[in-house]
Amino acid sequence: MQPNSKIQEIIVQTDTKSYPVLLGNGASTQLPIILEKFKKKPSQILIITDDSVANLYLADIKAQLKGWENVHSFVFANGEKAKSFENYYAIQSYALEKGLDRQSAVLALGGGVVGDIAGFVASTFMRGIPFIQIPTTILAHDSAVGGKVAINHPLGKNMIGSFYQPEAVLYDVNYLKTLPKEEVRSGFAEVIKHGLIWDRNFFNWIISEIKSLDDLTMDRLLVCLENGVKIKAEVVADDEKETGQRAILNFGHTLGHALEAAYGYGKISHGDGVALGILAATRISEKLYPELRLLDELLGYWKHIGFPTTIDKSVSPLELLDWMKKDKKTKQNHIHMVLIQEIGKVNLQSVPDDVIIETLNEFYV
Repeated sequence: MQPNSKIQEIIVQTDTKSYPVLLGNGASTQLPIILEKFKKKPSQILIITDDSVANLYLADIKAQLKGWENVHSFVFANGEKAKSFENYYAIQSYALEKGLDRQSAVLALGGGVVGDIAGFVASTFMRGIPFIQIPTTILAHDSAVGGKVAINHPLGKNMIGSFYQPEAVLYDVNYLKTLPKEEVRSGFAEVIKHGLIWDRNFFNWIISEIKSLDDLTMDRLLVCLENGVKIKAEVVADDEKETGQRAILNFGHTLGHALEAAYGYGKISHGDGVALGILAATRISEKLYPELRLLDELLGYWKHIGFPTTIDKSVSPLELLDWMKKDKKTKQNHIHMVLIQEIGKVNLQSVPDDVIIETLNEFYV
């Protein structure tokens, strides 16, 4: 697999909208062109970002908008805790105070947290205004594509949200150069997930080419992002609002989200939680599909990458089970998980509580 150094255009086609994902060095420079293509030129622009990203890239985005009038920015504290009703309300209030209207547009500049809350603001402000995703993390190659936007609730992650597609995604890989190693690892978990659920060749390329995070050169990263975005686009095209196949994108997320909530938001990264969730889902899969022999391979690879392989003793299996039952895939108090039959083939099915408890106990040391 060879990367293309030029800006790649990947079209996401859903039932409600078709939009481009522009991926590559300098993709953010296409922002004025994208805005000019709107049916009506935005009357005002609101950039939503966090303080870490603002210090690095807010001035750059504002420079792209030189000549545009009425450009505002709302900056909140970095971290998963920012995906709160309080911040959602504060942004809505700010937008109203600045006089944004139905012809205004929102720019989501940041990682998954920023994209989720900014998209939810855009989807509900005056019943919906356009927005553009400008991701600054590897993790956001998954969250920025597909139109799932939300905020967290103390009783569950992403419980308040909607499906609302952006007008475009501008994925400038120059913005990834400042990512700390923990953020790189977190985003890489979603890359691996895409290979596991959809494309055996892509998964095999990952484990053969990337033996550690140090091997994640810009060229290899571009291969990962391009394939990940294409896989996400294919899945979303068939099931925009997660009534069927799109649920497979949640592989590893049932336990992953439970770990984030049980540990306390921000105590474990989303990617590390998903990585551990993938291991547990794979172990359960091996119990249901005895011919599957995958966990040992994943455990070995996880250790090379630095993903967690055990659950912290500060949370109990019963506590995690309770959080897992708050998952949106749960039906009539029965947990449904995405399980893997073979690399590239997964499905959603009900898993008994005793199997989950038994499996969780295997990940305590």
